[in-house]
Amino acid sequence: MQTEEQHRQKKIEIMEKCFDCYAEHGLTGTGVQMLADACGCSKSNLYSYFKNLDELIIESTAYCMEKVEDDYMALAPTDPADVMRYIKEIPYWTAEKHGKKYRLMYQVYTHPKYIEYGKKFFQGVNERYTEYAKQLEPKIGIPHEIITPLIFILVRACVHYAMFEDEYYLKSQMEVLKQSVMLFIEKYQTTIYINPEKKGDDK
Repeated sequence: MQTEEQHRQKKIEIMEKCFDCYAEHGLTGTGVQMLADACGCSKSNLYSYFKNLDELIIESTAYCMEKVEDDYMALAPTDPADVMRYIKEIPYWTAEKHGKKYRLMYQVYTHPKYIEYGKKFFQGVNERYTEYAKQLEPKIGIPHEIITPLIFILVRACVHYAMFEDEYYLKSQMEVLKQSVMLFIEKYQTTIYINPEKKGDDK
């Protein structure tokens, strides 16, 4: 007999493995048996944790994409001089580490069955990014009301690149973002020296 904590941990394990399976094979290319095999359990065992596949998809998408956000923000700059490094590196890290997950997320949240859950998820994203911005405010010296939209711009550019590997879109967005960040840092922390990379250095 599982304890409540053991049940919770097993459910998390199933969500992560099922989400990875869907990310690899797509929503339409993944059957229940494939999910059970990925989890090392029977099909009936899956239904002891989720009422149906819709619930599994909805809960695993929300949980796993929140974990992706945590990974993303764990790499966030801790001082103004590190901002340019972060902006340069994070899109490629996102594409390599989480590209398949973002493609799945949009498969799920643009599906007519799940779009209302998508709206709820992205409302939570707005709230979480605002909290991340508040944590970054004392570290980089820019008000969180300004950091928040800058995060949105960066994340959207990263996700677009992760899904389509569109270098032109990415570089145009990153250049505007870098210039904006430099201007805001100069405005709010004029005594801190920022060493922006030479133009053309991130080609």
